[in-house]
Formats: sequence, C-alpha cells, structure tokens
Amino acid sequence: MTLPADTTRTLRARRTTRLARWYAVAVATAMTLLAGATVIAQRAPQASDDVARPGGNIPGIQPIALVKVADGFSDPTNVASANDGSGRLFVVERVGRVQIVDRDGTVLREPFLDLTRINPLGTDVHTGFVEQGLYAIAFHPDFRQNGYFYVHYASLPFNGDGVIVRFQVDSSSPNVMTPERTNQTGKVLLRIPQPYYNHNGGQIAFGPDGYLYIGSGDGGWEGDPLMAGQDLATLLGKMLRIDVNTDDDDAVPYKIPPSNPFAQASDERLMQLFGISEADFATIRTTARKEIWAYGLRNPYEFSFDRRTGDLFISDVGQNHWEEIVYQPASSAGGENYGWNHMQGTWCHPMTGPNDECPTIGVLPAAEYPHQTPYPGAEPLTEGYGCSIQGLGVANYGGMRSVYLVGDWCTGRVFGLGWNGTRWQLQELLHTNLQFTAGGVGEDGYVYAVNCNCFYTADRGATGNPTGALWRVVPASEVRPGQETAMTRQQLTQALPTGGGAPVFRHTLDNSPISLTLYPNETVSTGVLEFQRSGSNPYTGERDAEAAGRVLYDAWCASCHLADGTGQIGPNLIDAQALYPRTSTDIGLFEIIYAGAGGGMQAFGSLLMQDEILRLMVFLDTLKER
Repeated sequence: MTLPADTTRTLRARRTTRLARWYAVAVATAMTLLAGATVIAQRAPQASDDVARPGGNIPGIQPIALVKVADGFSDPTNVASANDGSGRLFVVERVGRVQIVDRDGTVLREPFLDLTRINPLGTDVHTGFVEQGLYAIAFHPDFRQNGYFYVHYASLPFNGDGVIVRFQVDSSSPNVMTPERTNQTGKVLLRIPQPYYNHNGGQIAFGPDGYLYIGSGDGGWEGDPLMAGQDLATLLGKMLRIDVNTDDDDAVPYKIPPSNPFAQASDERLMQLFGISEADFATIRTTARKEIWAYGLRNPYEFSFDRRTGDLFISDVGQNHWEEIVYQPASSAGGENYGWNHMQGTWCHPMTGPNDECPTIGVLPAAEYPHQTPYPGAEPLTEGYGCSIQGLGVANYGGMRSVYLVGDWCTGRVFGLGWNGTRWQLQELLHTNLQFTAGGVGEDGYVYAVNCNCFYTADRGATGNPTGALWRVVPASEVRPGQETAMTRQQLTQALPTGGGAPVFRHTLDNSPISLTLYPNETVSTGVLEFQRSGSNPYTGERDAEAAGRVLYDAWCASCHLADGTGQIGPNLIDAQALYPRTSTDIGLFEIIYAGAGGGMQAFGSLLMQDEILRLMVFLDTLKER
C-alpha cells in the first residue's frame, strides 16, 4: 500500500514504518532459526503493529487466476458444497433461489430451492434493498443420511427480519425441492429482528464441532445506533452458535451448546454479595443471549473455517475507512469481543483523524485494509485499498497453506491473509474487474467466488441487474487453453500509436483491443467517425454537447458519482486518482465508459450510443475543471 508523504508522517506516531517492521521481523526470524526454536503458532495480534496490512508477502504462494465455471446468476450471494460426494456446487441468488452447478460446470435447468413460489401471495423473501434477500445455505454434516439443509434470508412476511430455516430434501428428487416439499419440511429455527434494511450479516456454516454458526450484523443504519455490537442482550452484531440436533424435533427449534460462553450467564440464581470472587461475578450477565459465541462485530457477512486446522476467519465489513479480517483459533472457548462500535479494526470509532487516541477494546483483527480515504481528510490512496470486504474461503493448495482469500466488492481486488511463521501477512494477489459478493470451498478443496453487478444506487432489483458468475480460484499454472479467466489489471499501453494513425481502443483492465461493435440503436455520426480516426473528441467546448452530456450524466452517472462528480463509490471517473491512468485522454475516458472498469463501474457500451458517450465526456470535462 502506497501512502502519500503527509499521510505517512501523521501515521508514524501510531505505526512503525514498514521498513522497521520488516527489519524487526527479519531479525526475529533469524534469531529463531539460529536458536533452532520452532516458529510461533498462529494467533490473534497482541498490538496494533502486529495487524497485517496490504504490502505483505505470504511464503510459498503461487500466482493465482480466477477461472469461470458458470454464469447467468442473478445477484449471487453465496456458494456452498453439500460434501455428499456429488461434487455439486450450490449458488445462492439474492431473489430467493438456489441453483445447482454440476461437477462438469453445467447449471441445472430447475433451481434446487425456489422460495419465490412457495407462498400463494408471492415470494417469501424480502429483496427491497441490495443488502436484503437470500443470504446463504448450509448443509448438515450428516446431509447424505438425513437430507437436512439450512438457509438464512430476509423474510418478507416479517418485514425483513432474518430467519434461519431448515428444510429436508427428498432422496428420490435430490436436485429439486418442489414447493410442496419446501412447505412440508420447512422448520423455522430462529428469527433475528432487523430494525433497518442493512447490516444483516448473512453467512451460516457448520463448524468442525458440528454446531451451526450464524453471522449477524449490528442491525444497520451506520455507526451502530443501537449499540448492538457491545450489547449482550441482542443477537445483533454477533457470531452465534447453536445446536440444531434436538431430542424433540417437533417442539424444540435448537439447543444451546453447553460450551457457549454465555450458556449459563443469564441463569436465574440467588443473589450473593459475599464470598464470591470478582471472577465469579464477571460470569453473571443477566440479559446475555445464550446463542452468542462472539460479539463486537459490525457486519460479519462472510466467514470461513479452515478445513485443515478448524480455525475461523471472519470478514467484518467496515464503515467509511477500514475493512478487517478477524482470526479465531480452533482452540477458542468463545466470548471474544472484537471491539465494534468502540473500534474499527485498530482504529478509534468514531474516527476523526490519523492521531485519534483511544483505549484498545477487544481482540484485534489479524488484518485490515483501508478505503481510498483511510481517515477523514486524508489524501486519496492510489493502491491497496477497497471499500467492502467479502470473504471467499481458506485455500490449502497452490503453495497456499491456510491462506484466507477475500475479495473487495468495490475494487475487484483479491487479498490473501497468511501466516509467515511469526506474524500475519496481507498480500494483494489480483486486481480484477469483478464485483465480489461471496465465496466458499468446494468438495474438491478449491475456493470459489461469486460476483454480481449490483451497486447500491444503480440497483435494479434482485433480477434486474446484469447477471454474475461463479469462479474457481486456481494456481495460474493450472489454467488450461480456452478457459475464460477474470480480467485483471495490466500495465497499460499509451493511448495513441507511436507511429501515428488511428488509435487502438483498449479494455481498461487487461489492455485487450476493444471492438467498437455497433448495436441496433447505434447511429454512426460524423463526430463518432472523426473520434475513431483521431482519438480527440470533436464536441469539446460545444455548449449544446455539454448540456446534452449533463442530461446523460444525471440519468446514468450521478447516482454513484453525485451531481458534482465527487462521489467515491467505486473507481471514480472524475477523480484525479482514478484507477485507469488513461482517463486523462479522450480515448481513455471513452474506454472506461464504453467497456467498464474495476469493481462496480459497469460498461455502458450496450446502453449508450457512442455519440452520446462523446457528449457525456464533454460534461465530464467541466467537472474536472471545478
């Protein structure tokens, strides 16, 4: 991560420099080797300087690529495996459907589960906001025998409350849950009240202990107005753990694991004032929910267990300035406080500047990465940043050993978090054009990722956005000829050929030539022909073109980039720190609008005529001058 000079100076009071950290690690590693001692076991950082940030190096890791497995998914939000020997992957769609991808990459014609047609009144799933819908699916460890699987979704009848529901597949129809079967076997285990329409968490998964873990966000709005993260009386802002195996299946939705940290904390008891130690008093929490496993989380939308070690990694979506990855060892007894809303990662909340002073509350994350503005008033970063962390899964292949992979929703970056023997390392592995939403580990051990095209202010509903895809994370050496891989950011060539002549228009990420395909509504104006020959916008300075461009900007751009072009959602067309270095030229600005860019910046080549894009560019030039 490259910080501006003034940012580096202001952060120095709280952080040692990267060189000093590297030197300390190198010395410590050398001393360890010389002493013949074993390396330090993975653990949560003890101090803020131990928290990994972009710029690290994971030992032994190989270059990776994302190979497309299947596409055509409406706002996919999760991918999971039944681990039943079938090799099937189950892709969750926000609208309320679960699609099956067979072992050979074929998407089956009928959905495995369709919650949009089990109710005579319509769907059972609330999708009114981009963060609402069907979040995740999890399969019982004994799924092959009992056919039980579980889903978490925003319930429309309950105004968006989260519900955890168990269903049972029919062994004679393993690939399709009919509406009748869905209604007959549905059992609601838990309902989580949701006061707002965001920060709902979502991920559910069985841990190595056989218990069901549930990621629950703080309830929404911003800043945790309910103070839910630190409130043990609510299920919001927590990691929950329940036992779904009950003795009376009809009457008991779930049991509390006796080893849950607050399993006995709220039990009724006689009050005793004397003869009780402070440690005994500290275990009494009269309003604590017994389902809580850990607390102080903002929005644990995705989490993953390491199949090799049983360790837990949680991607906790940040607010305005930092994203974080929480690490919990398999040996944990639960009860950890991860700091929200007193802390965001290693930083104070609320954050006012780089020198904020506050006590460290709770367990520090293993890693964190910044937004483009890492603190209020900071100079925008040009590398190593994101805006919304999406956990993908733990990789144990391709030179990766217990490496937790995450993707960023806005920038398309893929980071890996790994342990180098003495400390955590956060390494940027890819910079793609994908808007990541989730991931999971397949029965084959590979990590899979899904992406959508569903930005907040450009959301067209759960089925109206451009479709997303399912990707397999593989070592780059395993990519076979003919396989489609995710576009990644490359070193870009100059805009105009050195020998003169017509420019070659290129894609913003992989530098491949763009075919200026004519669409049915396209009009090839003389202005378009001139631009294609020269690379200069013929409408520059024309007041009519500027006015027409303003209309187009308001219709297509302002929802993300704001009326004055100062919006920071995704790579910003107007910002001087735009990811695409050719935007300073007419050619580059045309390319980024026509063909799209990283993260949420979609391509408009099929939506706007080239002549309209040229007029839009005239208006964008006026924004740059303001």
